[in-house]
Amino acid sequence: MKYILSVIFILAAFAVRGQYTTVTGVITDAQTNQTMPFVSVSFPGTPIGMTSDKNGKYTISTDKTYTQLKFSYIGYKTVIRTIIAGKEQAINVKLQPDVQTLATVKISSGKKKRYTNKDNPAVELIRQVIAHKNSNRMESYDYTEYEQYEKLEFSFINVSEKLSDKKLLRPYKFLLDNRDTTNLPGKSLLPVYLEEKLTQSYYRKNPEFTKKIVEGEKKVNIVNFVDEEGVNSYLNRMYSEVDIYSNNIFLMTNQFLSPIADGGPSFYKYFITDTIEVDNKKLVELSFTPRNGNDMLFDGLIFITLDGRYGVEKARLTINKNINLNWVRGMAVDLTYDKNPDGRYHLAKSDMKANFGFNKNGEKGIFGERTITYSNFLINKPHPDALYKGPAEVIQDSSMRKNERFWVESRGRDTLTGVEANVYKNIDSLQTIPSFKRTMDLINLFAVGFKTFGPVEVGPLGDLYSFNSVEGARVKVGGRTTTAFSTRYYLETYEAYGFKDERFKYLLSGAYAFNNKSIYTFPNSYIKATVQRDTRIPGEEIAFTQDDSFLLSFKRGVDDKYLYNDYYKLDYVNEFENHFSYALGFKSWKQAPAGALYFIDDLNNTPQNVPAITTSEFSVNLRYAPHEQLVQGKLYRITIPSKYPIISLDYREGVKNLFGGDFDYKNLRLNVSKRFYLSQLGYADVTVEGGYLFGQVPFPLLNIAQANQTYTYDDNSYTLMNFLEFVSDHYASAKIDYCLNGFILNKIPLFKKLKLREYITFKTLYGGLRDENNPALHASLLQFPLDQTGTPETYTLSRAPYTEGGFAIGNIFKIFRVDFVERFSYLDHANVDRTGIRVSALFDF
Repeated sequence: MKYILSVIFILAAFAVRGQYTTVTGVITDAQTNQTMPFVSVSFPGTPIGMTSDKNGKYTISTDKTYTQLKFSYIGYKTVIRTIIAGKEQAINVKLQPDVQTLATVKISSGKKKRYTNKDNPAVELIRQVIAHKNSNRMESYDYTEYEQYEKLEFSFINVSEKLSDKKLLRPYKFLLDNRDTTNLPGKSLLPVYLEEKLTQSYYRKNPEFTKKIVEGEKKVNIVNFVDEEGVNSYLNRMYSEVDIYSNNIFLMTNQFLSPIADGGPSFYKYFITDTIEVDNKKLVELSFTPRNGNDMLFDGLIFITLDGRYGVEKARLTINKNINLNWVRGMAVDLTYDKNPDGRYHLAKSDMKANFGFNKNGEKGIFGERTITYSNFLINKPHPDALYKGPAEVIQDSSMRKNERFWVESRGRDTLTGVEANVYKNIDSLQTIPSFKRTMDLINLFAVGFKTFGPVEVGPLGDLYSFNSVEGARVKVGGRTTTAFSTRYYLETYEAYGFKDERFKYLLSGAYAFNNKSIYTFPNSYIKATVQRDTRIPGEEIAFTQDDSFLLSFKRGVDDKYLYNDYYKLDYVNEFENHFSYALGFKSWKQAPAGALYFIDDLNNTPQNVPAITTSEFSVNLRYAPHEQLVQGKLYRITIPSKYPIISLDYREGVKNLFGGDFDYKNLRLNVSKRFYLSQLGYADVTVEGGYLFGQVPFPLLNIAQANQTYTYDDNSYTLMNFLEFVSDHYASAKIDYCLNGFILNKIPLFKKLKLREYITFKTLYGGLRDENNPALHASLLQFPLDQTGTPETYTLSRAPYTEGGFAIGNIFKIFRVDFVERFSYLDHANVDRTGIRVSALFDF
């Protein structure tokens, strides 16, 4: 995912500032000279305002010609200062205590009072809000329904106006001149991405069910190497809907603790900063700030009703500069609530803005905004049960074909500006410019590895050269057809050559898509035939086509046991919108030893070489990933992490004497993986797996534990296990990768500025081998490999589970993770490492 944002927005950014009124300064107490946080700063008589930060600093901007600025704080006299419209200026303010207001306040000492929850009226108020949360949530009603219009937009910040005058960029003048100078005061925005959606939502309490019907969608896409749906899923995951009544709020792929979470008083400081009356409603302005500025917490304020319901009427959530969040220079979420007939409030509008700055002050970079408007809110209006059945989200077939009149009516008060309206036609025009197409081809080549030539594409670039102990230097050239060739038929091929073993390897594959769309997008429905001859490490058959990377050629320890694999495969894959899928397959598979690996049986007490073994195998795979969101690339498919599990059941059956098959067996495997979100304590990725093989087979067909002898860390492999070290016919495993998200390091003075993140890992494998599959008891079976000295190199898990664990430091330079791993069992095996250091890269917010 590390290329998505930078590829979507490909233009460079240089600054030019407009004429805005911008006022900055510091607010202090006139008597103590201490800085004052959370002072309300506003233009009198307008809704434009903000609060000073925890150091008393403020910055406020507008493009209007206001001439006054108001400073107010409960217990202090209000101050109004004259300002000069259209200028940048600094105004420092000293606030005088209001003697009448403070007449009953007891001052015990001149020292700054230490913040405490005890006898704190602000904390008592927030506890009332927490106690009334359930009654104020939408879920307190038996039925609710509403219309939801949302707009997601990305823009470049402060792109120089001179760029359109440069010769190379003159074809893009129509795009570069389409600027917005009103949405972000003091900055010029160049929009390049826009998405709109209209959804009708229904909620039923008992039995609980939420149904969303997408009635309209409209969006642009400027990349062709990542699927459009995947890009939209990732962007909407970053800009998730905000429910302040939830304990945790998911934004930028991280969990933030809500200021009104059940455990909020343990992580936040609260201050009553004002009391106001709006439309005969009495509200308390409650400001809050994190106890630790590096944690995933908000700064901001909420307005609480004093009608006995303690509901939220308005909220503003921001982040401070010290937070352990990557790439985001600033973020703000504004929530507005409307009153229901029964006196409770529902969310009427959510506006989230984020600045992905290229520099520290955010003057250059990318600005993203997601606005959601909720209208036609109805409560306790039941519908027939049929409405709540079926998938949780239904996208109408006509959703992408709505006319402009539909969108004008759907937007309501959120009418597109002229600049926003131009985005659709500008991006369409952009796709026709030859230089833009060439640029995208280059990005496609280096980011993904393919070069497109109309109906075919050549690649991947990363597989061009690699090496191993059997083949020596290896070169590989491949290609496949695109949708420009056909939307039904797909062909793929590669040829590779090893200079040490002097053998050619190849793949020939053809597929037919039943749903008339690319087989490299979701959902798939196709049948595919494949012929393949290549080398692979035993136990790596699952990743048979993805192990040719140059970086993965570097391996630790002894790496000399390979297989020459010949495959003839026929696969049928069918995926559904609800992310249930099944795959049916048949494979005729011939395995011959390569390198230092050999096949020997001991029939008649005389060791003899077996040149190869042949298997004819049928397979069924079932997979279910509820609410899964994907990013589909040309070589990979990435699941965007979420709280929902992924379940996979795999069944394979070998048939003896079918196309030369040598063995009868049945192999069953179940895999379940899930991410557990632990709020401020981070998250844990947990995978459990079990398998059982029925029948008698030689060791290459047993369950071979997936080892990793490279120097990169892989969640799914055993880091300090050797290739082909453990085999079994029944096993159970667990893998845990726990990220504390900086919870500990954020509190250590010398480390918190580095914004590092700590991880704890643990992996275990338990299994065994029945007597019928033990070559020591059956001479007809292939013997376990020995090294040149006669020392065993392949073992069973008969004594105890295999275990390894460690810790890691992540977010190094915002990208890298370094793992320190230790092996805890089977330390007496040959050529094993007890400890190791591994490196990996991860793009994450």
